Amino acid sequence: MFKAFKGHLLLFVLISVWCVKSNAQHTYNVNNNPTLDLYQDSLVVLSEATFAAKDDLSRFEKNAQFVKKLVAALKVNNSFKYNFDSLKRVSILKSPDNSFRIITWFVPTDQGTYRYYGTIQLGTTNGSLNLIPLADGTPTISDANAITNGKNWFGARYYEMIPVIVNGKQPYFILLGWKGNDQKTTKKVIEVLSFDKNEAIFGKNIFETVKNGALKNRVIFEYNKLNSMTLTVDVKTNMIVFDHLAPYDPKMINNFEYYGSDLSFDGYKLTWGKLSLVEDVELKNDPSPNDDFYGKPVKASTIVTKSIH
Repeated sequence: MFKAFKGHLLLFVLISVWCVKSNAQHTYNVNNNPTLDLYQDSLVVLSEATFAAKDDLSRFEKNAQFVKKLVAALKVNNSFKYNFDSLKRVSILKSPDNSFRIITWFVPTDQGTYRYYGTIQLGTTNGSLNLIPLADGTPTISDANAITNGKNWFGARYYEMIPVIVNGKQPYFILLGWKGNDQKTTKKVIEVLSFDKNEAIFGKNIFETVKNGALKNRVIFEYNKLNSMTLTVDVKTNMIVFDHLAPYDPKMINNFEYYGSDLSFDGYKLTWGKLSLVEDVELKNDPSPNDDFYGKPVKASTIVTKSIH
């Protein structure tokens, strides 16, 4: 546990050093792709070595090396434009307006749990570095509905982003993420990201999970780890749609290791600035690369690597 926290702390410290805009003198038009290609090659090797490691000690040591190399790569002028698309274990989502991108990944532990890592890279006019570090606070967050920031992040590996603008106000971004939990259950999350004075804010009271009920700041799904769950944006219905989860036995309500899809779908639809629950959505369940990405538990050394972006 200490080793996992130590690796997590290293990321926060390294990125914090660079969270203020760099004074690099390079121009934004400099082509540093050859340099970044070399960094990416090294990052791929370290990423694979992290997941091939046989124990937590080796795994988090490799991840710490990965963090150092990633920060060095992001320090290269114009790195914001580089996709790092060979890093299949790392999710990189860029906002449609190119104002930022969020980089997230996870490291599995010997106990069947997960540690999450991430950073937000802000776009700059001269290509210099501006990062907001994300420190996974999952073990210490007692209220899963709390509004948090980058220093106390409800960690997840995000795979889809939806920008939202309401009445011309500052936009916020809905993030769909996978949040592996433990040996028995898996979680997925609908998170909301916004910015306030160069600080990342997670959570926003926009989710109406019960008609006319109190609004929630995020939505968390939990289900049996052997099952899979669809959570995605459906362009046909213009909703965030997901499998309706239910216990196999009514006696198992709130015992989430017995939860799975009942083959029906629900959704969240944006209405007057809030996301309202819509039950029993008519939806054709087209095959999705997201469905089986994290379906059944596998060993850290053999975890699936296909991209879901």
